[in-house]
Amino acid sequence: MNARFLHTADWQLGKPFAGIADVQKRSLVQQERFAAIQRIGKVVDEYRAEFVLVAGDLFDSASVTKATVSMACSAIGRLGVPVLAIPGNHDHGGPGSIWQQGFFQRECASLAPNFRILLTPEPVELETAVIFPCPLLRRAESADPTTWLRSLDLPANAFGGKPRIVLAHGSVQGFGAVQDDDEGDAGATNQLDLAKLATASFDYLALGDWHGTKQVGVKAWYAGTPEIDRFPKGESNEPGHCLTVAVSREDLPHVQSVRTARLGWHQLACDFVDDAALTRLRQTVDALVGNRSGDDLLRLELSGSLGIEAATRLEEFLESLEARLLRLKLSNRTVISPSADEIQALTQRTADPLIARVASQLVARAAGNNDDAAVARVALRELHAACART
Repeated sequence: MNARFLHTADWQLGKPFAGIADVQKRSLVQQERFAAIQRIGKVVDEYRAEFVLVAGDLFDSASVTKATVSMACSAIGRLGVPVLAIPGNHDHGGPGSIWQQGFFQRECASLAPNFRILLTPEPVELETAVIFPCPLLRRAESADPTTWLRSLDLPANAFGGKPRIVLAHGSVQGFGAVQDDDEGDAGATNQLDLAKLATASFDYLALGDWHGTKQVGVKAWYAGTPEIDRFPKGESNEPGHCLTVAVSREDLPHVQSVRTARLGWHQLACDFVDDAALTRLRQTVDALVGNRSGDDLLRLELSGSLGIEAATRLEEFLESLEARLLRLKLSNRTVISPSADEIQALTQRTADPLIARVASQLVARAAGNNDDAAVARVALRELHAACART
């Protein structure tokens, strides 16, 4: 018997994105996580998936707002196929969690009758597969959530030969979810020891917690978050996908990654070795975001030195980026270093001896690395701008 399904995880609906200062832009990023569910629905239709598995952290918190609950249930209900999820470390299933709240249960029954949260570690038999859920009932589990699977006695003909799918949330091989600047704590790792599982007894391991798509075993995959939610953590981290899976009993699964993300999260570093480097930076940013507005977030690290005019152009460029991007996370260590021509134009103004004298004093003060030198460099830039206007 074969099963065709979608493996996804880490939706983290209701994530606050506190690092985005602009309220409107923050709301756009939050709403995009719900829009990603619609894109998952398109994959369901195109792949003709029989069901969807969410491997934990459907919500960002165990106590999200009622509006988030209603929007989530409405989006899940429109998927049109059974959706099964386990609680992760963010939306754990302990006492008082979202899953036990009457409002969630009523909204789920009304808007998403196709949704089922699996809070008990016991097999769940579907028409074409059997799910073995490993729910997190606390944010940090001291024991391996997959431990209960090791004691199962599963005959070869159990469940009529249906494929067996493990659904778990946690970290393997020494890595797990990585803290980002929008999260208040490092989170729980909830270690999964897949090596202790009798892998012959299971046909696919659907994992959540790692936000990038990653294969971690012959039958084990992290789906990653369907909509990117943080700046890049490394080349091997590929968030923004869901997985289509075809699996049958005692055969290797066929897994394909399908991109579902829309927003662009970018990271750039530029060390200004000359003023021409500013032009190169603009070209690089243009290649990343083009003429888009409201679709991208950028972490930008700047260092080196620029002349006075180039530093002014940089400020104007950053002002545009701040307006166009959903977020500009900026680290700007650029130093203003007037060019020889700029110094000469300020210090040898025979018609303005006072300006020339002030400029000479500022040039001398700007040579250091202390706060006084930094103030002098800014003053030089302002003086240069004032002279250019006269």
